[in-house]
Amino acid sequence: MIAIDDVLLSDDVIEANFVCHLEKCKGGCCVEGDCGAPLTEEEAKIIAEVLPIVKQFLPEQFIKEIELQGTHVMDPEHGYVTPTINGGICVYGFYDEEGIVKCGIEQAYLQGLISFKKPISCHLYPLRVTSVEGFEAVNYEPRKQLCRPACKLGNKLKVPVYEFLKEPIIRKYGEEFYNTLDAVAKEYRGKLNG
Repeated sequence: MIAIDDVLLSDDVIEANFVCHLEKCKGGCCVEGDCGAPLTEEEAKIIAEVLPIVKQFLPEQFIKEIELQGTHVMDPEHGYVTPTINGGICVYGFYDEEGIVKCGIEQAYLQGLISFKKPISCHLYPLRVTSVEGFEAVNYEPRKQLCRPACKLGNKLKVPVYEFLKEPIIRKYGEEFYNTLDAVAKEYRGKLNG
C-alpha cells in the first residue's frame, strides 16, 4: 500500500502494466458493470448543464432514455451514476463506425464545445476510488476478460498503470501528487528490477 497525503493506493497501481486496447475491447467498460459510471454531485450538475451540446453526439434512443430517467440516477451503493440502457451501455455512449463505444461528453470536449472531458471515474478506469472515513482508497480493478488485451499490451509496452493514467491522476489529485507517486514508483520498480 502506498500512502500519499490522505490517499492510499494499492501496490498494483505501480506494479501492474496497462494500456487500453480499444480495437480489442471495443470500449466495453462503458457497457459492462453493475450500474452506470459513478459521478460526483458536481459532475451530475455539469452533465445536466452540457447535455444540450452533448445531445448531438448521441443516438435518438439514448436521448429519449435520458429524458425518461434524467441526466443521472441514484444507485444504492455508488450514489449518483450515469443512466444506462437496460443495464448495459451508458446513455452518454455511442458506437462509432468500427463498433467501438465512444463517449458523447468526451466528443463534445475534444471538439472544443465544452470544458468538461468526462466523469473522473471513467477517466481513471481501471482505477476505482472509494472514500472511507477521512481518506480515499485507490485500487486497480481491471475486468478479468474485458481488460485482458489492455493488460497484455501494457506488459508488452512496459507501461505501468499510473503512467498510463497520468492525465486523470493529475486531474483528480494534482501534479505534485503525481510527481510524488512517480518518484515512489520509480524507486520501487528500480529495486524490483535491480
